[in-house]
Amino acid sequence: MNMKSLLTLLLLLPFAAFAQKKMTVNGKMTNLPDNTPVWLADINNPNDTIAKAKSLKGSFVLKGELAEPKLLILSVGGDKKSNVFFDNSTIAIKGDYTKPASWSITGSTVQDGFKAFETTFVPYFEQLNKIGMRMQAGERSDSLQLSANRLTGAIQQEIDAFIQKRPGSPVSAFILLATINLNPDINQLEQRVNRLQPMAMNNMYGSYLKQTIEEGKTTAIGSIARDFTQNDTLDNPVTLSSFRGKYVLIDFWASWCRPCRLENPNVVQAYNRFRDKNFTVLGVSLDRQKKSWVDAIHADNLTWTHVSDLKQWDNAVAKMYKVQSIPQNLLIGPDGKIVAKDLRGEDLNKKLCELLGCN
Repeated sequence: MNMKSLLTLLLLLPFAAFAQKKMTVNGKMTNLPDNTPVWLADINNPNDTIAKAKSLKGSFVLKGELAEPKLLILSVGGDKKSNVFFDNSTIAIKGDYTKPASWSITGSTVQDGFKAFETTFVPYFEQLNKIGMRMQAGERSDSLQLSANRLTGAIQQEIDAFIQKRPGSPVSAFILLATINLNPDINQLEQRVNRLQPMAMNNMYGSYLKQTIEEGKTTAIGSIARDFTQNDTLDNPVTLSSFRGKYVLIDFWASWCRPCRLENPNVVQAYNRFRDKNFTVLGVSLDRQKKSWVDAIHADNLTWTHVSDLKQWDNAVAKMYKVQSIPQNLLIGPDGKIVAKDLRGEDLNKKLCELLGCN
């Protein structure tokens, strides 16, 4: 190679190396009528069309640019749809237009990971959903709960296997987010996230995970409960740390919250049963009207300490503990650490029996 050719190559290399790669989707389908509209949209915002085209002789080409790999909806003709996980790759789609389940999608390792996710996890989700529907219908049994626990445990094992195999895939971050409600252990979530590579986390799913971990540490089991002070019904300041040395249930509720009022008898029963065993309750109300708050306390016979700043959802303590729904509670140990959370009904009694004894 002469000097001129070498200089030309060196000048061109930076542009080639840093050129922005775009997404190209080449579709070839049987039974696909001409002029059938085809488009890709963000699954979280179906009105956000990322690329669109019309078919001709069974083929179509979609071109676009994604800021990051993400879950999309591929729609062919409006009535044939498939969830896909695309990045800026050259992707090929083949299959029968009338049978979305038969579509073969190749050319993207991210999509390959998503297909593996669907194959592995969706059957578990479907089984859990069926059990959930049976429970909502009023069916309760030890065997049903055992089946749910077994499925949840299997999912946790599959999560670890998946992210171990694909630590650099954005789909791994997506899976951790998609299954976050199946495991309340924020510390385990953080450990899993720490096993992922930056290329897996540099996206919206990674950002949500980091935010969830940061917020979750506020209420993570084993962490020190954040101290606070709020006024009681007589406008006297009450500080959480003043209960140090006791087990205390921080109970978030409100007079206008029907599920809270239905749960109150369970809390009353637990309080009466364990109050002589180093246990108490601290009610934090998300009320706005003081009279409604105080009247509900008397009506439901809630004889423990209550505080509120009467700012409803802007209650400073509720915001501190990231409370987004009520009823919600945290059980704090004598050392100020969070022992358990969201204990309702018999679960509260079981936990207190475990800690304080029932004899």
